[in-house]
Order: sequence, then C-alpha cells, then structure tokens
Amino acid sequence: MAGHRETPRQKMIGILYLVLLGLVALNVSDSILDAFKNLANSLSTSTQNTQAGIDNMFLSFRETKMKENPERARPILEKAEKAQQLTAKLTAYVDELKTLLAQEGGGEDSETGDLIKRNNTDIAYRLMITEKRGKQLRDMINSTKDELEKLTNKEVSFSLFAQDPVPRAGIKKTWEDSNFGDGIPLTAAITALEKIKADAKNTESAVVKHIFGKMDQAVVNLDRFSAVAVAPTSYLIQGQPYTAKVFLTAYDSKSNPSISVNGGALNVKDGQGLYSVNTSSVGEFKWQGKILVKQTDGTMKEYLTEPMTYQVAKPSAVVSPDAMNVLYIGVSNPISVSAPGIPMSSIQVAGNGVTISGSGGKYSAKVTTPGKATVSVSAKIDGKVQQLGTTEFRVKRIPKPAARVAGKTGGAISAAQLRGQNVVSAALDNFEFDAKFSITKFNMYILKPRVDPIGPYQSSGSSFSAQMKTGLGAITPGTLVAIYNIVGVGPDGVAQNLDPISFQVTN
Repeated sequence: MAGHRETPRQKMIGILYLVLLGLVALNVSDSILDAFKNLANSLSTSTQNTQAGIDNMFLSFRETKMKENPERARPILEKAEKAQQLTAKLTAYVDELKTLLAQEGGGEDSETGDLIKRNNTDIAYRLMITEKRGKQLRDMINSTKDELEKLTNKEVSFSLFAQDPVPRAGIKKTWEDSNFGDGIPLTAAITALEKIKADAKNTESAVVKHIFGKMDQAVVNLDRFSAVAVAPTSYLIQGQPYTAKVFLTAYDSKSNPSISVNGGALNVKDGQGLYSVNTSSVGEFKWQGKILVKQTDGTMKEYLTEPMTYQVAKPSAVVSPDAMNVLYIGVSNPISVSAPGIPMSSIQVAGNGVTISGSGGKYSAKVTTPGKATVSVSAKIDGKVQQLGTTEFRVKRIPKPAARVAGKTGGAISAAQLRGQNVVSAALDNFEFDAKFSITKFNMYILKPRVDPIGPYQSSGSSFSAQMKTGLGAITPGTLVAIYNIVGVGPDGVAQNLDPISFQVTN
C-alpha cells in the first residue's frame, strides 16, 4: 500500500495530542487545558490548509485534464468527488458534536478564549458515552475508512480509523472511553474532535491525490514512465566512439516504440535504441532523442529526451572528490585525479588554499578556511610540463552534530537506562567522514510530575555532574529530563551550540 506521508507539523501535532491525553490522567491544571486549546487551534489551522490543497487539486484537474480529455477524466473526477462526499459527511457530524459540546460548555470565556466549563469532566462523558454518540462517531469513522479503501483498492494507507487502544496494566478501554470517557475534560474532548477532523481531511487529500494520479497511468497502462537518454560518458578523447542508450524506463512489453535521434531512426531492441557516432573531430556536439509510443486508444504520444551535449577533446585531467563535491575543514578529504592517456607517474597535483598529499591517482586534501580552494593538475608530456586543468572546490565547516545520551537524541527512555548513563556525546548521521566530536559543557533540568523543577545543573565537560547523577537517581515515570546549552567541538576545533534534547521517562 502506498503510504500517506505526514508533514513534520502533522506528526508533531499527533504526538503532542497523545502526550497531553496522557497528562490528563495525572492532573487537569490550567496549563494542561491551555495546551489542549492551543493544540485544537493548531489542528484547525492544519485542517484549513489541507482543505485549501484539496480545493487546488480539484481546480487544477478541472482546468487541465477535464478540458484536455473530458471523456477519460470524468469518471476519475467522479470517483474523487465520491471520496470528498464521504469525508464531508463525517466532518459535518464532527462539527455537529463540537457545537453540541460547546453549547453544553456554556460558550466562550472572554478571559481564556476557551469554553467556560472547559475543565468539566461530566459533559463529554454524558453526551458521548452515556448517550452513545461516541459509539456512533466511531462507527462512522470506520465505515468512512472502509468506503475510502474500496475507492482506492486499498492502495493508500491513512490514519483515519478508530480502534480500541492496547490494554495497559490489564485495563481495557474502548476508543470512545479513551477520548471522551471518565476524567476527560471538555476542552480535551473538543481537541479530540478537531484531531478526527484533521485526520479526515488528511485522508481525503491522500485519496484524492491518488485517484487523480491514475489519469496518466490509465492513458498508457504504465505505472511510471519517462523518456531517458543514458551515455557512459560525456567527455571523450579524440577518436574514442560515443555511445548512448535511448529508452523508456517503463513500457508495455507488447509495444514497439519508434525511436529517433536528430531525425534519424534507430534500431530498436527490447524497447531500447542504441545511438552511436564516431568522434573524429574535436568540439561540442548536441543531440536529442524522440520516442513515439502507441497509446491504448490508438493515438501516438511523443516523448522527448532532454537536449544532450557531449564534448570531444584532447586528453585532459579529471579531479573529483571521492566523498562529495565539497572539502571539509578538520578532516582528510579523499580525491581522485586522472588524465586519460597519461601515466599516473607523470601527473603532478598542487593546491591553492588546500594542502595535497598522496600519489598514484589517490590524494588527500586538507583545508583550514571556509570559502573556495582550487586543485591544479599538470603532467610531464614529451619532456615538457603542461597544465591539464584546474578544479574549484567549496570549503565548508563540518555540519553541526546531534547530541545524544544512550545513543538517543531524545524521546522515551526507561528510568533504569537513563540512570545508568554518565555522559552526553555528539555524532553526525550519514556523514561520509570519521569526524569525532567532544562535548565541552551542557545544562540539565529535571521536571518531575507534580514537583517543582529540579535544576538547572551545569557540567563543564561531557560527563554528568554529581548533582545531575543525584537528580537522575530520583527520577520516576513521567519525569521530563531536558539537556540544553550544549556546546560541542569537532575536528575543526570550532565550538558549536548544539540543539537541546529531552527525554520522557517511561518506567
């Protein structure tokens, strides 16, 4: 199934909702209620943005596909409209419930901007649990999900569903009890409804996008396709033949596309045409491929490759970084140097703004100052030193690493695991070089449920101070441990302020 990728904002809102719902079980303070109200506002904004995106998709489809090929586009549009109708019915019921809860909550408090009875824990229970509206909402959510899955043949996954949570400590709860049951304040119930509405709109967006995406697929019966030209190299020595393959990345095995380059037909085998010309002359040459494919309706559709250029030249040097197209300060940057037709022993490499060492085509470059550096290549040919070329590189500092405790950059952690840690470390993910970082100082704050914050504590190195160890020795489930003002030093010797990290103690 194709997954619907949530935006970072959507993921953050979902996580925050679960955190707040968990905190309600501990206490119903004004700060928690304010957080629910703020979250509801964020969800409402997210829903409006998603709706705008859906409206743009429909407008674009009607203005383009419906005008270009109305016969083929109409059933696709009708299916998308069916999805829109399904979610509209659900969101209308959600709005009806929100209005009912708001009326029972006494309307808006001018001071808080929230409901007057926002901390009331009886209203949502009576309306949603006792009077069974929560069960009705659950059934409507799941029936809407089932109908949308039928529209997409289960090719799209989404977060719109209502199922009972996993039992905790042997206690089973229904979905409606978790969101509207005993102890849930009225403002939290309103937020739950806002989240359901946001999930419904995100699902509608994913389904409509998927349905509209079938328009082009239906035309040529291909999942994905594009005209492609692939050549082993675009830089050649005089006399070396130039070859390239021109083909569709995906195609119907029963089709026989017509492929040509610059008006000349190519022989086609297995859907690919081979383009080959000699390179007896020096200079720049351009070409473009054209592919004609027969569609399911009998018409021919033309695909053009991007204009291609290749250079035929006398032997010259090639300098390329082994890891990436930049040089980093503080580490050895491997680069390769080659000159076609010239022995490695004859090549000489020098740098401006960079120190070069090595031989045999493999070199190491070290830089100290951000900006640019150049690598020049020369060679002794027929007893004379000739300049073959100069390559410019960007010089950058090593990216900022992420702080870690127990190998984690934050999130849930057991009390035992956190107590067993002694240091804060830092590392870079997916970085090509072995860059080691040291932590020179950091602060720690410990926030236990229903207890005044502990700290802040300071450390002048990477190790937890005695105060920190003592504070961590008393943490309990629900404790939040924040580590901030973290300073790390990398191999370039530059101190960097690292992003703060926080941990939620689970058990």
